[in-house]
Amino acid sequence: MAIRWTTLFLDFGNDDFEAGSQFWSQVTNSRLSPARGEQGEFATLLPAEGDACLRVQRLHSGASRCHLDLHLDPADQAPTAARARDLGATHLTHEPGLDVFTSPGGFPFCLVPWQGESTVPAAHPLPVLPGPDEPARLDQLCLDIPPALWEAETTFWAGLTGWGLKHSADSEFARLHQPGTLPLKLLLQRLDDPAPAVTAHPDFAAGERTIAEAHAALGAVVGPVNEHWTVMTDPRGRTYCLTERRP
Repeated sequence: MAIRWTTLFLDFGNDDFEAGSQFWSQVTNSRLSPARGEQGEFATLLPAEGDACLRVQRLHSGASRCHLDLHLDPADQAPTAARARDLGATHLTHEPGLDVFTSPGGFPFCLVPWQGESTVPAAHPLPVLPGPDEPARLDQLCLDIPPALWEAETTFWAGLTGWGLKHSADSEFARLHQPGTLPLKLLLQRLDDPAPAVTAHPDFAAGERTIAEAHAALGAVVGPVNEHWTVMTDPRGRTYCLTERRP
């Protein structure tokens, strides 16, 4: 089994969908596709270059969140679904071309068919302020894992993907070493405080992080500045980070 592509879904509560989709289209330098789905609840963020790996969804109930799609060769979908169940995932829905799960810690993800995506989108600047434009790219999903769920969740994702798992020296982070051909990295973060389920937030590779000013000009709020990342909040209250990594 090989994961051929990954897609991050930004799921918005019903009242946040329009404004949230517009903001994320701007900060990712992408074009919002026409809406699709029975109630117009899905759209794709189309990059200027490369294949799409970001999408938005309108939720008809519940708060905004993220979920992850893993794209597989069609012949691998049923065996991977069985593997996910064996590793402790909860299988919520099955229909042709779609299996919906939650991980052992409650994080939602889907198995979907690969449709030939292969070109990782390029990094981009945000020319909304005077001065040099710093390129950045949304290239990572960080799973935020409560302490009691850490062992089960890290074991699950390593087992499901088959990717190597490397823990940081302080055990706060673990990284899955997936192929460089995929557009989104997976980072696992151990939280200090208890919580009922695993959540997630997007990360940009943003070099020196001066791009925070451009994000703020588009409506984001700049939060705590840490040694290697800056915490941001989008106009609808979603947390994300600008991380000091070269895109």
